[in-house]
Amino acid sequence: MKGLGNARAAVVVVDEGRATQRVDNFLLRELKGVPRSRVYRLLRGGEVRVNSRRVDATYRLQPGDRIRIPPVRTSAAPSRRPPAPRDPGFSVVFEDDALLVIDKPSGVAVHGGSGVSFGVIEQLRAARPQGRFLELAHRLDRETSGLLILAKKRSALVALHAALREGRVVKRYLALVRGAWTRAERTVELPLRKRVTPEGARHVSVGEGGQASRTDFRLVERCGDFSLVEATLATGRTHQIRVHLAHLGFPIAGDDRYGDFEQNKRLAKRGLKRMFLHARALGFDHPLRAGRIELEAPLPDELARFLAHARGRADAQAV
Repeated sequence: MKGLGNARAAVVVVDEGRATQRVDNFLLRELKGVPRSRVYRLLRGGEVRVNSRRVDATYRLQPGDRIRIPPVRTSAAPSRRPPAPRDPGFSVVFEDDALLVIDKPSGVAVHGGSGVSFGVIEQLRAARPQGRFLELAHRLDRETSGLLILAKKRSALVALHAALREGRVVKRYLALVRGAWTRAERTVELPLRKRVTPEGARHVSVGEGGQASRTDFRLVERCGDFSLVEATLATGRTHQIRVHLAHLGFPIAGDDRYGDFEQNKRLAKRGLKRMFLHARALGFDHPLRAGRIELEAPLPDELARFLAHARGRADAQAV
């Protein structure tokens, strides 16, 4: 958006094409060249107004919203981003005229920002220039692998967002945690509070006054010092599975934010150099026509190898 470096604030009216996205993501796209931390300071300080009111970073824009963006100084010659790859090579699990579901690899952010030039959405848009619309229906952490839904039509995106809010999308994950999980099934309902650091990073903790959240866990198997559990999300809060497990004393193996850092170093020497969290299954009604969609993504090779290694060590210790 040109002209934001001038003394006068800009006012943008949200159209249908930009509705439903979060205001922080909208600003990060509009204020290219402005540091992410600065964008979040503008929101926290109330310098950005939507319909003359302060909003937090998670506010979702609606058609007709009037966004006041204050003048922001950008660098005179912002560094150019490297070109996005034309073929990101993501494994496509399902695709039709309304939806695209991929098996996202670990280490790839779903969108650009916070030091990442091109995330999944930017890479796919660059690889599919003929597509008129492509938006993320939900998100996965950068370190999490597995099934990710994108909408190819605005009507599909709106329907998917409604289904997600109403709990009509079944999302199941596999996590390897440290410790001996004893219950076959366990439901965890703990409120989660989110804060954004001055650098723009998100950190979540369990605490009163937080957002209600629920995760249903099922023990899959025990592997010596570890347990493989399946997590089904009843709500979709930021870092929900990771924080719930860490709070219970079962941090996810390889989690560099909420896990056991010293253990992670030892696990890296044994071959686990990422977080063991994988979005393995999705179930939802097609947003635009009749029919149920059930999808699965197998464990990535690096996780399958480490799990086999953990099983082998458990068998050796039992002898």
